[in-house]
Amino acid sequence: MAKLKVAVFISSRGTNMQSLVRACQVPNFPAEIACVLSNNLEAAGLKFAAEHSIPTRTIDHRDFDGREEFEAEITRYLTDLNVDLICLAGFMRLLTADFVNRWRDRILNIHPSLLPAFKGLHVHERAIESGARFTGCTVHYVRPEMDDGPIIAQAAVPILQDDTPDSLASRILEQEHKIYPLALGLVAENRVKIHGSRVIIEQAREEPLSLINPRLEEI
Repeated sequence: MAKLKVAVFISSRGTNMQSLVRACQVPNFPAEIACVLSNNLEAAGLKFAAEHSIPTRTIDHRDFDGREEFEAEITRYLTDLNVDLICLAGFMRLLTADFVNRWRDRILNIHPSLLPAFKGLHVHERAIESGARFTGCTVHYVRPEMDDGPIIAQAAVPILQDDTPDSLASRILEQEHKIYPLALGLVAENRVKIHGSRVIIEQAREEPLSLINPRLEEI
């Protein structure tokens, strides 16, 4: 069975890209990284990809008159590579509705909150300030609206009483590196089915999940 061909988009170090690369290097993983694409020539993740023999490409948005021309060049490049799926991994450019709809159900994103909570920027600061006891991360299909789309996988992370945005971000990132490869594997195995705004995972194990407030015994 042919492996799913994936393009990973980054703008900086791309640690989630690195977790996807490592997953795809495992024998029998159902996907392969066809390219790593960045809008930033200085993105540190490009070096990592090259060191792992993955084709890289920089398409600088500043070289184009508008987002449409920029995205048209991306589409030409991905089409030439016969890419099946795009994984956004810290790609700091908003994609137009036309591009998202052109690749509908073929773009994944990871966001550092339990969507639909805390969409947008400054996520960790907002989560702490809200008084929430848990936050986390989400892998979802991309829709034209920001941080919207059917959810494939999530991981919950407790917000500790002494957390800072940096300490919370670090613990969430550890979970991001786990659930993004998990979600990609499910999609590549064709086990993910979209029903309206929901995702159904075929052959999923139904396991009970309970969460309690962190350090509740100390209160």
